[in-house]
Amino acid sequence: MSADAVASRQSSVVSRLTFREWLVRTMPRVGDFFVHILGQVRILKKLYPGVMHFMIFWGVMIQVIGTIINILNMALFLPWVITAPRNGWYLGYELVMDIAGAMILLGVLMAAFRRYVLRPKTLETHWDDTVALVLLFLIAFVGFTNEGIRLMVTRPAWAAWSPVGNWTASIMTATGFPVQEAAAWHDALVYTHVILALLLVGLVPFTKMRHLVNTPLNILVRPRRETGELAKIEDIETTEILGVGKVAEFTSQQLLSFDACLRCGRCEEACPANFSGMKYSPKELVQMLRKTMVSGLMTGETKPDAEIMSSVMSDEYPWQCTTCGACIIKCPAFINPVDEIVDLRRYQLLTSGKMPKSVGDTMRNMERQGNPWGMPPENRMAWAEGLNVRELAPCQETDVLFFTGCAAAFDERNKKVARAFVKIMQKAGVDFAVLGFDETCCGETARRMGHEYIFQEFAKQNIETFGKVKFERIVTACPHCFNTLKNEYPQMGGNYEVLHYSELLDELVKAGKLQLAVGSGQLAVGSGESALREGEEPSTVHRSLSTVTYHDSCYLGRYNDIYAEPRILLDKAGVNRVEMARKGENSFCCGGGGGGMWLETDANTRINHRRLKDALDVKAEVVATACPYCLLMFDDAIRSKGIGEQIKVMDIAEVLAAQMEV
Repeated sequence: MSADAVASRQSSVVSRLTFREWLVRTMPRVGDFFVHILGQVRILKKLYPGVMHFMIFWGVMIQVIGTIINILNMALFLPWVITAPRNGWYLGYELVMDIAGAMILLGVLMAAFRRYVLRPKTLETHWDDTVALVLLFLIAFVGFTNEGIRLMVTRPAWAAWSPVGNWTASIMTATGFPVQEAAAWHDALVYTHVILALLLVGLVPFTKMRHLVNTPLNILVRPRRETGELAKIEDIETTEILGVGKVAEFTSQQLLSFDACLRCGRCEEACPANFSGMKYSPKELVQMLRKTMVSGLMTGETKPDAEIMSSVMSDEYPWQCTTCGACIIKCPAFINPVDEIVDLRRYQLLTSGKMPKSVGDTMRNMERQGNPWGMPPENRMAWAEGLNVRELAPCQETDVLFFTGCAAAFDERNKKVARAFVKIMQKAGVDFAVLGFDETCCGETARRMGHEYIFQEFAKQNIETFGKVKFERIVTACPHCFNTLKNEYPQMGGNYEVLHYSELLDELVKAGKLQLAVGSGQLAVGSGESALREGEEPSTVHRSLSTVTYHDSCYLGRYNDIYAEPRILLDKAGVNRVEMARKGENSFCCGGGGGGMWLETDANTRINHRRLKDALDVKAEVVATACPYCLLMFDDAIRSKGIGEQIKVMDIAEVLAAQMEV
């Protein structure tokens, strides 16, 4: 084979690979185009505004397409014309165009009623909202009026195929509107209709209607990371920009997302910080950054290198966000305020050094002791005393590597959860082991609080340790560790099969390796060591509790779509389970994520107190969690309110261990 032939073949292979890679990258965007742009799926999750927007969007889309078809039937701009639709197809065309116009009118009236009568708390109304609704209404109204005049004058046999126009014509006839005058009005209304349409188009860049372009564009070009994955700072030791301190330092996609915001308020409605009374709103954050972008990068009213933290928001503002992801999953424009929050925090920690004292203390604990609790690392295996847990040495292997995490290793309450989980695995005959003293913090707390350097160092250290032992998969009881190991360690070269312990236990139950005792639905709290608080005796807390509600952890549910397994386990255990009003992807944060565990908060705006009320509202006697942070936040709320005899909080592993009496 000649050299040219070899080169040609190699070029062909490269081209095929490149096309395949292009296809892999493109297909999700194609899916988004049909599902979220044309299908409006996320918008429709709220029924009234969803239907309203769907009718306006598709009404306008169909009218635009129909107008283009109509223009192409006339020799106006092109040297040729089309000859469709004709005959029966034309009747269908008239019907569809009438329906589309009616959709616009109905959608606009629904929007006006919601905006000016219902007036939801989180929905802002500016001048451009009113202008858009008025123009859309007038365009449709003038169009139907003109259609009615045309049908009244010409009286075609197919008039019934234009139902709204025909109805308008019948009203004109019934009111005695002279045909001659109607015909005179026709040309004036045509020009009026055209002027209104052109005015609407001309106002798009200067009003909220710019979202017609920016929102679909943002949906298509948004980063294709996992929901729970933050962007990595590449070459962190040499890069000059650490975080974002000036608006110009945001990526072009982030700047686009600021302009894609519709101010619909869905993020604000879902935000636990805003609901709890904190002076924070993801909508407000995005709008503040958009205003800064416009004044600094477009109009020149302010300097583009002005510090965001000193001129736009207070130093404390970014720390009120718990990074729960509720705003992300609700936003129809797929804006991600969490990315901006973390970028601002990174700048505070890594560049300016301006941060709350509790944040500095937590980072100091991680730097000195390797964990946010600040506990001596030599105490990492104290939780496993007497359990005969195998610690892997280099070159040894196991099926399941149990990544304990800092909460289970150093927090007294969560040590009991780890012990309960280990006993369940031992009873099921799972081949598992731990890293022991070679394990260090996964770095999640540091990353969410903005200290990317600590995260990367911990990740490198853990990945190096993982490389010295052999295992099939990693399991952890902490959703924060789970999300970090599964979604963020691949950025650092660590690709593993990672399970949350609820997934492993569900797998064991389905395989028949774990038998959960199904009783009368009465859960005995205090029958095992896992249910006891430090210093309590079994006799002081032993009582039968019949009603259990499960709290969805943000990092397990919204970020990793694990909702079913914890509920299946509780149901298999035979407890009487009830659901809180806010559940699944609509679950309310406990307040511990995004560094919230380590921040001092006002007693009047504590998120965990609001979430505890949700459990009390359904008269639950036990709140079941699957996250160490959630466990501690509920425990803190219960203690603060002094209602420990009314309601308890237990991890699912503790519930199962109590039912199995292990």
